[in-house]
Amino acid sequence: MELSYISLFSGAGIGCYKLNNLGFKCIATVEKEYKRLLIQKTNKKCENESSYICADLSLDSTKQDIYDIVNKRLGNDSLTLLVATPPCQGMSVANHKKNNEKKRNSLIVDSVKITKYLLPNFFIFENVSSFLNTICSDGDNDITISELIYNYLDEDYFIYSKVVNFKNYGANSSRTRTLVIGSKKKLNISPLNLFPNYTKEKTLYEVIGYLKSLKIMGEIDSEDIFHQFRKYDIKMFDWIKDIKEGQSAFDNEEHNKRPHKVINSIIVENTNKNGDKYKRQYWDKVGPCIHTRNDILSSQNTIHPTDNRVFSIRELMELMNIPKTFKWSSDDLSKLTLSEKELFLKQNELNIRKCIGEAVPSIIFEEISKNIIFELNKKCLDKKDINEILNNDYISFIKDNYEKLCFDDIVKVVELSKSDRKLNASFFTPQYVCFDMIKDLPEFSNKDVIRILEPSCGIGSFLPQLIKKYQGKKLEIDCIDIDIENISIAKNIFFNDNNITFNFINADFLLCDLDKKYDIVVGNPPFGNIIKDKKLLREYKKRSSLNNTNNIFAFFVEKVLNIAEFVFFITPKSILSAPEFSDLRKLLNNKKILIIKDYGEKAFDIKIETISFLVENKKSTNVSKTIIYYHNKKREMKYQYYITENIFDIWLLYRDSFFDSIYEKMEFKVFNVFRDRQITKKILKDNGKYRVLKSRNIINNGIIDIPKYDKFIDDVNGLAVSKFLNINKQVILVPNLTYYPRAAILPHNCIVDGSVAILTADRYIDSNDLDYFSSEEFYRFYKIARNYSTRTMNIDSNSVKFFGILKNKCKN
Repeated sequence: MELSYISLFSGAGIGCYKLNNLGFKCIATVEKEYKRLLIQKTNKKCENESSYICADLSLDSTKQDIYDIVNKRLGNDSLTLLVATPPCQGMSVANHKKNNEKKRNSLIVDSVKITKYLLPNFFIFENVSSFLNTICSDGDNDITISELIYNYLDEDYFIYSKVVNFKNYGANSSRTRTLVIGSKKKLNISPLNLFPNYTKEKTLYEVIGYLKSLKIMGEIDSEDIFHQFRKYDIKMFDWIKDIKEGQSAFDNEEHNKRPHKVINSIIVENTNKNGDKYKRQYWDKVGPCIHTRNDILSSQNTIHPTDNRVFSIRELMELMNIPKTFKWSSDDLSKLTLSEKELFLKQNELNIRKCIGEAVPSIIFEEISKNIIFELNKKCLDKKDINEILNNDYISFIKDNYEKLCFDDIVKVVELSKSDRKLNASFFTPQYVCFDMIKDLPEFSNKDVIRILEPSCGIGSFLPQLIKKYQGKKLEIDCIDIDIENISIAKNIFFNDNNITFNFINADFLLCDLDKKYDIVVGNPPFGNIIKDKKLLREYKKRSSLNNTNNIFAFFVEKVLNIAEFVFFITPKSILSAPEFSDLRKLLNNKKILIIKDYGEKAFDIKIETISFLVENKKSTNVSKTIIYYHNKKREMKYQYYITENIFDIWLLYRDSFFDSIYEKMEFKVFNVFRDRQITKKILKDNGKYRVLKSRNIINNGIIDIPKYDKFIDDVNGLAVSKFLNINKQVILVPNLTYYPRAAILPHNCIVDGSVAILTADRYIDSNDLDYFSSEEFYRFYKIARNYSTRTMNIDSNSVKFFGILKNKCKN
């Protein structure tokens, strides 16, 4: 597979310089200023002249040029990578002259639209730290850049963004920026896996200390034209000559040695807006952030630690990880005479310095690209491959394949070969689900040590993403699992290092006593009711306040709420509405529910609907808000109480103004519900004394016959449903497990099986009320009420409340 990329707002090509060495082919590079594009040509970034596009990216014609070049070069193949670094002046905290900033900020819109059109396998956006929260214009709408990226790209990509200081990821200078990395969902590669690895920062001396000291103004190193003492107004020499490392010229005690102007023979001091102008740097600290005006003493952090000058071009190149092989000219500059060198610098120095100040350190995109190659080279197994590999020698399999296979496949092979998978109600958690949760955990920027618990860890599905997200932090991770084999395998995958301490515990989490608190508890607790082991259930309930459920996951949620600052769990979607989880919902309602994600049936390879939720262990308030990620890919923020507090005792994730309008026109809590759990196929006949109605027999306000479907029964003694047979009371039938509600009256000599719910009321229900249940309006209301579920659709004591009566038709 050919590795290909395009670069938007590419400047001099510094950020992407190393990609060609890794085997990437530049299909198109777009830069508005020709003199910068010329530098890219000097470095032979592209193979074809047509790939160099000098144009305004906001123009449709420019976009079409890009599309034409990509389509011609790649045909039906996918572009591997798109890199975009749009101008940031409107967002930068260093820029005090922000004119027309919304228009400039909106250049990111063009990058996003091009990404949406080309759908590369991966994309990288890089910009200032305030990037994602900045307002941009998308047509007539002003939205944050974060919203823009989500709206256009979330359907196709896993996306992770983080504000990082590049000094911790291989760069030779401090540079706090936002990185946004996207990977196409069909590749099943987490963007966290693509982030550069955390590295120890380097001191300024380690980076440029080897270069010759320059003491004479205008001096050029005889062996390096780019190591030069840049000239400045001689009057500034006295301002900086006596300042020590870390001091600014504004710290001089003598008035006339501080930066100033002389107006009418009066010294007027200059304004020190940023606090780091005319400031001498430290040898033993990380190099400063390189800005575009790195040519003047009055800019930010530009003065050499010992020499009385700004950093030379070569020093700037070292600080920005630009290798000596990078060419600023196609000429052999080493052969120039001194006067010719001075002329070259006079004509080109400011452009070179500005290009460096606007660039991304070369190592950042290089490291991301290396990770892309590493992930793409992993072999992914299909189900047939996994079934062939399945064996009991887990340790050998992991040791032989850990670097070769996707982590998902390793986990699948190990867990699917375990015979007790269903017995323990544990199921493999795909890496994309792990990523989807881990990416939204808080950063804990003020914590040096993060304590994490995975109470049902399996062999560690969540651990790779946790480790990557919090790289550089000290982590104490407790991993608990009831299965000793899981713990043994996890120990052979994850090892302690200088920053990470694992504590693997073989125990039943619900029965073990933990004497510590955690910053994060994350995981996929086992789902399922405890039916056979009554003794174990009694032990669990001794430690729980949840009396109405036997489901293991509910006990997990309750317990972790007592030991964690943040909890992020996957649970069955039935937690939203089932009566048995009413007490659990009340516990959660009192906490800050930060995020809820509706996965529908897509999280697992089994037919079960799930959600995940992130809870902060603080008391919720009337202004607490929850971000909801819907199954239809939309995202909204709503007040928590709007979702969780209502007469239905159900979390209504999809509640909206339409739902509220129907709510206002209906009277609820009218019906009681009964559902048969005794009638089975074994006791039914094709003919008999009493007809047994099933869901398909019910239509709007009526009953239909269905040949070969209809069933009968002769003896109803002992059946609880028989109490409704031929009684002198109105009995209403509503199908279970359907999005298409409809209702009918129970006919004479009929009963129903469990596919039909029986509703009774203390008032008369007329035909108009029954008709309304099958109306388009009620259908839409009911979908919202049931949270667009597809499987958790039984009509129970909670959901029956949605079958109300229109207020203007109520009968007393």
